[in-house]
Amino acid sequence: MVIPTTYLGPIPLYASMLHAGSVEVEQHDHYVKQTFRNRCVIAGPNGTQTLTIPVEKGHTPKCLMRDLRISDHGNWRHLHWNALESSYGKSPFFEFYADDLRPFYTEHRWTFLVDFNEELMHLMLDLMDVEVPLSRTASYAAADLSRWAEPCALSSLPFRPYYQVFAQRHGFLPHLSIIDLLFNMGPESVLVLGDTPPCNP
Repeated sequence: MVIPTTYLGPIPLYASMLHAGSVEVEQHDHYVKQTFRNRCVIAGPNGTQTLTIPVEKGHTPKCLMRDLRISDHGNWRHLHWNALESSYGKSPFFEFYADDLRPFYTEHRWTFLVDFNEELMHLMLDLMDVEVPLSRTASYAAADLSRWAEPCALSSLPFRPYYQVFAQRHGFLPHLSIIDLLFNMGPESVLVLGDTPPCNP
């Protein structure tokens, strides 16, 4: 299965990764704005909220993902962590996983977006006890990545409801970032993923 790099990607992506067994992350595709490559959607007190990592403009009109650098513009790390605390501070498993996530928002160890995303993806899989071999493409793979990269493409995908902190206020919100599932369901996250039908592109 070939997927785009994603920032705390959507739950259906992780469900399909679990069912696929092995995954290659495409690093030779071109950066496209307003996709899950550098943004994720979480559930907050006021409904869904999009968190976006700012990136530096490429030196060419079509910058390859492997060359895309993270920008420090706008103090985004601090803002993203505050948003996660505000949204999930009262969730069942926030305190359990917070120390694992915090370094991604307090340290500046990552220059390239694909490196940052990949380490986060490894962490998500480890915390959910999901064993999926993960590698990067050696060259461009002619695969349809739109289902996992474009937010609008998720609406038709199947989902399995689970506990959400603000469900009484907003109803169940499907297809959110994997971090929503992890903070709300903890060790049972893998069961939700296993019950979610795969939907490979």
